[in-house]
Amino acid sequence: MELTLIDFYLAIEDSSSKMLKAAQSKDWEGVARYEGTCALLIEQLRFRAQQEELAPELRKQKALIMQRILRNDAQIRTLAEPWMAQFEHMFDGQPHVMH
Repeated sequence: MELTLIDFYLAIEDSSSKMLKAAQSKDWEGVARYEGTCALLIEQLRFRAQQEELAPELRKQKALIMQRILRNDAQIRTLAEPWMAQFEHMFDGQPHVMH
């Protein structure tokens, strides 16, 4: 079965929700795994959106999905900030090397 554009939005929302649950349980590897899933789905959505237009009757549903994704993202960031600060503190005073 081929996915429609709205299916991609729903799949991204689902992965976003799983990221939030992982962040709430401090499963940062899980967060990273679901973030990778989201990135892949977003890339597939971008490709698909070049070939297909979202039906007008689905635009309101898309807007609601996007709002939920943004809320999840904000909550994930709030939960991740202490962890990120601790991670950055581990490298204080060390030179930053780019590979």
